[in-house]
Amino acid sequence: MAVALSGALALSLIAHAQASPADAPLIFGVFPNMTAKQTLEIYEPLAKQMEKHLRRRVIIYTARDFKTFVERTRQGDYDILLTAPHLAWLARQDAGYRPLLKYSQPTRGLLVVKSTSSYRTPDDLRGRDIATPDPLAVVTLAVQAELAAHGLRRNVDYQTMDYGSHLNAAMQVINGRSAAAMLGLHPFLLLPPEVRQQLQVLIESAPLSSLMYLTHPRLRDREANAIRRALLDFAATPEGKDFMRHGGYGGFTAVDGSELRAFRPYALQTEEMMQVAH
Repeated sequence: MAVALSGALALSLIAHAQASPADAPLIFGVFPNMTAKQTLEIYEPLAKQMEKHLRRRVIIYTARDFKTFVERTRQGDYDILLTAPHLAWLARQDAGYRPLLKYSQPTRGLLVVKSTSSYRTPDDLRGRDIATPDPLAVVTLAVQAELAAHGLRRNVDYQTMDYGSHLNAAMQVINGRSAAAMLGLHPFLLLPPEVRQQLQVLIESAPLSSLMYLTHPRLRDREANAIRRALLDFAATPEGKDFMRHGGYGGFTAVDGSELRAFRPYALQTEEMMQVAH
């Protein structure tokens, strides 16, 4: 199973949980678009809220990269899943995961450059290196599509380098190692202000459905409904409102099944990329 965030730290943070020792903990899989430290800091208050409602331990897990996370999802390692919409399509298709909720505010793919750079148009990046969080990220695929619309083809007109998280990709730009970075809107908003202020958005994609929460089919309807209620209750608390404001998430809303179907092309592209990687 994927390594729990910060190992013993994640366990120590939930040691106070109001769960019966006889109950196995619920594994909350958060897809790795941020560093492990960021993921734990951001989602630990939400995990605590679920523990309180469910009276059961909730442990935050992630993976070292998107590919590993998708494989662990396919194996059913996560009871509760937070993932991107194209990976949610795969989760439902491959392992029967059931959509619960999504963040109501759409995300976008952003192409950012250093604010002091001379890059003003996508064509200025011809022949340059561009940092990405992961080749399987939907925002990476969306920005690549935008660049293609501007006549720039990956591995022909520009090269990409993958750095494992949005923060790491952004830092490559700030440190002058990459000309630009492909980021997601919500992770961009969660960057430290001193980092965000050094970046300028060059282009952005059309709106994309935001992150989605799903449950594994081994959880009964009653358990899935309790998790949905815990998430909605969290969003109504002062801490939850701050969580939504800080990430630009806008709250929770229901997932329309047609939304997942719309991400089928991205999902199939992701599957093909994973097979090539093998």
